[in-house]
Amino acid sequence: MAKLKITETILRDAHQSLIATRMTLDEMLPILSAIDEVGFHSAEAWGGATFDSCLRFLDEDPWERLRIIKKHMPKTPIQMLFRGQNMLGYRHYADDVVEYFVQKSIANGVDILRIFDALNDTRNMRTAINACKKEGGHLQAVICYTISPAHSNEKFIELGKELEESGADSICIKDMAGLITPYAAYDLVKGLKEQVKIPIQLHTHYTSGMASMACLKAIEAGVDIIDTAMSPLALGSSHPATESMVAALQGTEHDTGLDLNKLNVVREHFAKLREKYLANGLLNPKLLGVDANTLLYQVPGGMLSNLVSQLKQAGKEDQLDAVLQEVPRVRADAGYPPLVTPSSQIVGTQAVFNVITGERYKMVTKEFKGLVRGEYGKTAVPIDPEFRKSIIGDEEPIDCRPADLLQPELDKLRTEAGQWAEQEEDVLSYAQFGQVAVKFFENRRNKKYGIDSEHVDMQNKVHPV
Repeated sequence: MAKLKITETILRDAHQSLIATRMTLDEMLPILSAIDEVGFHSAEAWGGATFDSCLRFLDEDPWERLRIIKKHMPKTPIQMLFRGQNMLGYRHYADDVVEYFVQKSIANGVDILRIFDALNDTRNMRTAINACKKEGGHLQAVICYTISPAHSNEKFIELGKELEESGADSICIKDMAGLITPYAAYDLVKGLKEQVKIPIQLHTHYTSGMASMACLKAIEAGVDIIDTAMSPLALGSSHPATESMVAALQGTEHDTGLDLNKLNVVREHFAKLREKYLANGLLNPKLLGVDANTLLYQVPGGMLSNLVSQLKQAGKEDQLDAVLQEVPRVRADAGYPPLVTPSSQIVGTQAVFNVITGERYKMVTKEFKGLVRGEYGKTAVPIDPEFRKSIIGDEEPIDCRPADLLQPELDKLRTEAGQWAEQEEDVLSYAQFGQVAVKFFENRRNKKYGIDSEHVDMQNKVHPV
């Protein structure tokens, strides 16, 4: 058997999951060269919510962060998470913008693009996939794992075959809610290994308490790579601990070959940061435990906290159980979307409205209407035409790839961002985050010319990313 490979998530998903993506580049810099010496398969260091958080809270240029990380980690492939046609933003973008973003990501230091779509609609991944292949990046295509009557390992394996045919260099099983059980992981990996020739990677969260067991069974089934996090920012809503998985496999046929002494150097750095985050309130100890509600309701931890917050604002906290029972019904009505950004927020908010108004779909959010109409893509099962009509009225359903309805927009965005742009990449920051990017650009200019800025340090304010 080949040695198991490890993708380290401490520079992206680990701190996104536990401290809302607030780790700064200054906090990373002293340890980057030591991480580079470990011999990881890759370091996930960009994408996801890092881009938003850099601009919105940390007063950092995300492109400069990427360039600096790459400079200090020349031996370790840098990996990013990319939301297909959404890129890193919250709407679908025209193909010319997606292509330009992929080009610039690879030019600035990204080696591996992990590309996913929240609905597993491969049409929404096509442009990013083709752009990644064109630019010579490693294309890791994603299966978003979820549980529902419309999903099964057989269907995920079919999706894996389709992704391999689309040009994927590897496939990631992305279990964002920590729902995959050890034996489901074994069966899915075994099935994929029998049907596809490219490497398989497992990404799962510790939310339900099953992640290490799921990884071990996946390893026994032949998985090639797993995602882990250095122990100070592991477990809870993060990932299995890197050092623990490495130690568990030592001396076996799956031995990672990684050195625990080298890992300990990295661990010591992040252990000090963990103490700092606990002291300043960025790290909530509650996030480090097992969330059993995940197992009962298949609701990701972040989605659960959003539901509680919405009910509290409405003064209806006592209705949480009713909302948790309503979530699966709304999800079924909407064609069983996987509960990952943005569909988790869309389904959850609609379930809250259904309960607090006392009448299902009396009040419908714009986003839920868009999901049912087809603005986000094709759902796992077709939405009942009568239900769809009751939600969208006389509006035309969208059955094509949603981005086919978008006109090229890169030139327009270049014109709009022109007065602030100091590098070509700035247009992409502006494209995704509009006024948030403009505030960053203005503050950058003020600092450059020594002007006192009214820029507010929002680093410790909570923002759901």
